[in-house]
Formats: sequence, C-alpha cells, structure tokens
Amino acid sequence: MSNLGRASSLTERTNEAIANALSGRKRGLMTPLLFIGPAVIASIAYMDPGNFATNIQAGSKYGYSLLWVVVVANVIAMLFQALSAKLGIVTQKNLAEMCRDQFSQPVVWGMWVVSEVAAMATDLAEFLGGALALSLLFHLPLVVGMGVTAVVTYVLLMVEKRGFRPFELMIGSLVGLIALCYLIQMFIVPVDWAAAGMGMLMPQLPDAQALTISVGIIGATVMPHAIFLHSGLTQHRTNAKNAGERHKLLRFSNIEVVLALSVAGLVNIAMVIMASSAFHAGHSDVAEIETAYHTLTPLLGVGAAGVFLLSLIASGISSSVVGTMAGQMIMQGFVGFHIPVWLRRLVTMVPAFVVVALGVNATDALVYSQVVLSLALPGPMIALLIFTCRRDIMGEFANSHLTTVISIIGAIIIVTLNIVLLLQFAGVVIPGFA
Repeated sequence: MSNLGRASSLTERTNEAIANALSGRKRGLMTPLLFIGPAVIASIAYMDPGNFATNIQAGSKYGYSLLWVVVVANVIAMLFQALSAKLGIVTQKNLAEMCRDQFSQPVVWGMWVVSEVAAMATDLAEFLGGALALSLLFHLPLVVGMGVTAVVTYVLLMVEKRGFRPFELMIGSLVGLIALCYLIQMFIVPVDWAAAGMGMLMPQLPDAQALTISVGIIGATVMPHAIFLHSGLTQHRTNAKNAGERHKLLRFSNIEVVLALSVAGLVNIAMVIMASSAFHAGHSDVAEIETAYHTLTPLLGVGAAGVFLLSLIASGISSSVVGTMAGQMIMQGFVGFHIPVWLRRLVTMVPAFVVVALGVNATDALVYSQVVLSLALPGPMIALLIFTCRRDIMGEFANSHLTTVISIIGAIIIVTLNIVLLLQFAGVVIPGFA
C-alpha cells in the first residue's frame, strides 16, 4: 500500500472510530484520544515565536513575579478557543463564513482586509522566529535560515492533503517537541519552585514597567488567526447526527481545549521560569532572543542554549505552517477565493524578506507584529461572541448567561489591554504605565 493510501485509511479509520464513539458503540480509555487534534493545532498560536521575547523579558527583569499574568491570559484563551470550536461543531461553518453570511458586505470586506493583514503579521513573527533560530544554531546568514524555513514549511503543508489525521499527528509531534525542550530546561536551570508557585498564585506588579509587560503578555495571547482557525478545524472534522451526539462532541472538544491549552500555558510558564532562573540575578536586561541565546551558553552550557533554539525552531516551523493554513481559511471564508498553497506561502514570506532587507532587528519585528495583531483582534472576538450567543444560529447550544457574562468580561480585558498597547506604541503617555 502506498504512503498516501495508508494516510487516507488512517483518516478514514479515525472517522469511523469517532462515529462509533458518538453513537455509543465504542467505549474505552483510549476513546478521548480520537477527538484530540483541532485544539492541539490551534494551541500552536500560544507557543509561537512572538511569545518568546515577551516571556524572556518578563522573566529576566521581574523573576517569577509575573507568572500569574501568564495563567490569567491562558484561562481567557481557553474560553475563546472553546467558543470557536463550538461554533464550527454546531453550525458546520467557520467564523469567517459566518461573518460573510451575517454581516453587510462593507463589514465583511473590511474584516477580511484587516484579517489578511493580521495573518501576514502573524506569519512574519512565526517565519522570522524559525529562521532566526536556524541561523543562530547553525551559524547561517539570516536570509539562508529564512530559505530553509520556507522549504520545510512548504513540505509540511503538503501533509494536510493526506487527510486531517496525519496533519494533526505531525503538529502534535512538534507541540510535544516544544514541551519536551522546556521540560529539559526545567532540569537544567536552577528553579526556585516555591517562588515560582507564589508567582503563579499571588498577583503582583513591582512597578509601572511590570504593568506594561503584563499588558504585552495578555494582549498578545488571544490571536485573531487562532480564533478563525479553530472553528474551521472542527466544522467538518466530525458530523454529529443528532443533538445527543453533538453534546458528546462538544464535551470532548472542551476537554481537548483545556488539555491542549494547559500544555501551551505550561510551556509559556516554563519560558518565564527559564528566563527568571537563568537571567534575573545578573542579566536582568536580557530582552531579545539573540541575547538570551548568547547569554545562556556561558551560564548554563551549549546544551541549554541548543535546547532553547530547538524549541524555537519547532515553534517557528509549526506555527508558520498553521498560520499559512489559517490565512487560506480566512480568505476562502470571507470572499470564497482560493489560491494555491505555494502562492499563499510565497505571499506571506515577502514581508519577512523585506524586513530583513531593511535591516530591522528580528526581535523588534516580532514585537511590531504583535501591535498589528492587536488592531485585528476585536473584530473576530466580538463576532464570535455575537454568533455563539444567538439562539437563531446556535439553537440549544447558545451560550448560557454565565458564559456570556464571563466572555464579555474576558473580551473587555483583552480589547482594553490591546488599546493600551496601541496607545503606547503611538507614544501616548498613559498614567501608571512606563
């Protein structure tokens, strides 16, 4: 049997097993594993290179003090990814398609343009992160690292054509590699676990700049492309035959969201802990990925620095693959326009090459990309809340009053902090912020 045949049969066998599980014909401890996939893919957005610089800065400058911010940000992320997954499962449409069906044409075109720009900004951060890690690890020019990243990303994108299950397993393997790298880091760096535990549980802001960094952590957590993508990953993966099966599917989906984003949250916590343990005592000014790598080598050895870069490579490549897929989904959903994956990959690479050609610092480019993302975030977040609250769209699966209230509070927090980020970027002085 060919590789393609084996891949197709894997997806078909998964579909058959899921149908048996929903109908009650299949039970067992391994059954929940069948439903793991969409949230794992979406979780890559929370471990992309854009998070590395912020977490390094938080840990190196403030030690364990801002770990609680990572925890709060992750909880909010869980809520919105669960809502996105629910929209796809119940309506069998993704968020972009729902916007096209429910909003006026000017609103749809406006949201599409902003979302496309955000997708390109996302891919800029992810593509640069992987290229930067390759150039540092193998002592390559950054442009060569970008070329290698481009080729590897395109090859991995082709796996999607072989069915959803091989693609899910591939991305899941990269997520596992990132998590393993940071697990290894926890054994290398000298961690004060008592202080780390207090940092996660006790909210504190040592000074005004800590508030600014906290805004950056939370404001960059919920990603526009992840909200769009998750609904697309669940819309056709499994077709529930009735309301009972749909309830089961939603229960498994919520469990997967909690598990996948818990892993993503732990990786982000580990990033802060690593930076705190390695840099806070004598190198609190470390704020860039390159500086972190070069500082880690004399402090903890080549092994620690190598593991750090390996996690960054896995993060950059996997998130670039997922980002390209999300961009394709956004375009098809809003305007029904499809372009080949290779062309999509080429278009999203152009900004990264332009940035490098202009001599812009790679870490600075990662930060600037987060500002662009903050402009695009309110649209999909608010649209998701509107759709999942409407009974004419969701029926009995519409959000409960409690879920609605919590979601609105979470949206207000995220949108407000993103507005603060934008004002700061524009040079507006805000009382209480550095």
